[in-house]
Amino acid sequence: MSDDNIIKFERPKPKPEPRSVGPMQRKALIWLAVIAGLFLVWAYFHFIAPPNLP
Repeated sequence: MSDDNIIKFERPKPKPEPRSVGPMQRKALIWLAVIAGLFLVWAYFHFIAPPNLP
């Protein structure tokens, strides 16, 4: 006897939970954003801003 015509009902596989950012990674991202912001402010005043700002 062949099992070709039998429908097997299986539970769907659980979807993996989305990864959350850990506290250490969050702290590192905040520090990188602060450093990038300071660098952008420095670059603006060094290259773009007019030289006679107070």
